[in-house]
Amino acid sequence: MSSRELIVLGSSSQVPTRYRNHNAYFLRWDDFGLLFDPGEGTQRQMIYAGLAASQIHHVLITHFHGDHALGLAGLVQRISLDKVEQRVHIHYPASGQVYFDRLRHATIFVDNSKIEAHPIREEGVIWEEENFTIEARRLDHGVDTYGYRLKERDGRRMSPERLAAAGIRGPAVKEILSRGFLQIEGREVRLEEVSDPRPGQVFAFVMDSRPCKGADSLAANADMLVCEATYQESERREAWEHQHMTAAQAATIAKVAGARLLVLTHFSQRYPDVEGHLQEARQIFPDSVAAADLRHFPVPKRQP
Repeated sequence: MSSRELIVLGSSSQVPTRYRNHNAYFLRWDDFGLLFDPGEGTQRQMIYAGLAASQIHHVLITHFHGDHALGLAGLVQRISLDKVEQRVHIHYPASGQVYFDRLRHATIFVDNSKIEAHPIREEGVIWEEENFTIEARRLDHGVDTYGYRLKERDGRRMSPERLAAAGIRGPAVKEILSRGFLQIEGREVRLEEVSDPRPGQVFAFVMDSRPCKGADSLAANADMLVCEATYQESERREAWEHQHMTAAQAATIAKVAGARLLVLTHFSQRYPDVEGHLQEARQIFPDSVAAADLRHFPVPKRQP
């Protein structure tokens, strides 16, 4: 099992179908679990996917349309019922505070949860961990909407040959990595001499938006880009009027941004299948896949 993977819990748009639940996406990132846009039915989809409430560390809501947030009420109560020990951090547009409050206390329950709310008021880094950051950027959807970008901190790739030539081995490798230098036989060896830059991996989430600057910024050099593709090109005008994208537009963002894998999702219920979306996208960006409920997508392995 990959330690970094996307699990699709729902891939429909405004209306769920027989085969597609409302939105919900679980990102497993090493020891962290991040749940994006928990639409109605998320709690049940998690059961099918073998996921527990105790695996959630962050919930990230792009905006407060129902297909992206109605599952929050049940999710909060499940976190309470299961007595999840860690704090669960919920991020959302600050302008939707009234809707968050309603969902947070939608019905009667004994609240054992450790929920911490983080309303977003401006773009930028909204969360920092030792090994990654989470950034929010505004999207173009009529109501306040934010997309998210998780970026692993840049590191160094050690060179076995250069380490051996410098006489660095065993515990000394960890020491030079943490200190940045090491004294070897009276000579200072810098980390840069025995390693190469290793860019951190990037996961980007763009949902409910027209093509815009924010989407481009989130997608830049992403290893995995999850992007809405509500319509096909034959409905391009409708997509613009409803402030959504076509599969071709999502693929164009991925191509220009230099992304590695595009996961298309948020499909309109009008399409009995999404083969047309996939063909449309792959003509522009060959490394495109179509989300399907309960399917796992590993984050592409780090480039050599």
